[in-house]
Amino acid sequence: MGEHPRTLTVDAAMTRALELAARGPAHGPNPRVGCVLLGPPPGATPPDGAAPGSLDPHPRPLLAEGWHRGAGTPHAEAAALADAQARGVDVAGATAVVTLEPCAHTGRTGPCADALVAAGVAEVVLAVDDPNPVATGGTHRLRAAGVRVVRGLRAAEGEELLRVWLTAVRRGTPYVTLKTATTLDGYVAAADGTSRWITGPAARAHAHRVRAEVDAIAVGTGTLLADDPELTARVPAHGSSHEAASAVRLAEHQPLRVVVGLRGVPPAARVHGKGGELVHVLTRDVGEVLERLAEREVRHVLVEGGPTLATAFLAAGAVDELHAYVAPVLLGSGRRAVDGLGVATIADAHRFRTVEVRRVGDDALVVSRKSTEGRVG
Repeated sequence: MGEHPRTLTVDAAMTRALELAARGPAHGPNPRVGCVLLGPPPGATPPDGAAPGSLDPHPRPLLAEGWHRGAGTPHAEAAALADAQARGVDVAGATAVVTLEPCAHTGRTGPCADALVAAGVAEVVLAVDDPNPVATGGTHRLRAAGVRVVRGLRAAEGEELLRVWLTAVRRGTPYVTLKTATTLDGYVAAADGTSRWITGPAARAHAHRVRAEVDAIAVGTGTLLADDPELTARVPAHGSSHEAASAVRLAEHQPLRVVVGLRGVPPAARVHGKGGELVHVLTRDVGEVLERLAEREVRHVLVEGGPTLATAFLAAGAVDELHAYVAPVLLGSGRRAVDGLGVATIADAHRFRTVEVRRVGDDALVVSRKSTEGRVG
């Protein structure tokens, strides 16, 4: 795992665990998790179930660390234990500082709670409880084996890191991000239907990086037939670092390509080419689309259009996050990004909360999330 500081407080260890977790892939059915193993506390240990503020504030030896690298690879706790073994470090009596409650089930890998118990870990400090009904129960298993458990250390940071995954698992349907690319006056296409390109190369490159982090991309059959998109995630070719580079390659991860609607997908359509698996959901029902994706363990779906599909997801209240790319272009007429939402007065507007505004080349990107006040989209 490389060199790391020799000592850390428990709080600093959680910060480090969160940094490690962020190295894991954003896509896939599993959460991003980091784990740091510390030596035993030098003073008195807090009782089981103690509040995070009662933890010993003194630095402890950092024994090992690890993070989860995606489905089918060792979980963070197992990776940290393997790191300790590789370093020849005894973890008996150690404290495991982990961003998510250790799992208690056997899936592609064994239960992390059991691995910590078997290694002799005496204390586990976690940020966020695991809401997954399949994996939860690690805390109970640890306590049954005599391991002290402290919950909620840096819980807000843990929740933010796992926001997409936690939302999907708690709700049972994927987190939905809606992407639009419009002119300053809100159009996605000119009156003659042309739309390539409203935004510039830097914005398009950024959108492709987002594609490479989601599990699925969804478009309606109207967009498929009109634009014939590939729905792939492309990144700059090896040796090119410029975000708007013209030389591109397929990203290592390719999201599921989802076409929504009752019309057929032509045999010659470009979505049949290289890229993610193609799934045609023969429905106009947003709830049914999300259920189908949940069955495939899709945690994050990116809805890219067109206006009909965007409107359906907004009207259903299914959009968790908006990525609005806005170009310094004026059309005056054409196709709007969203069709009628049945809003007759401003009090009924679909409101979101802006969390980020950034310049991307000559364009702007506004990232907004569901508002907790008033009517939301």
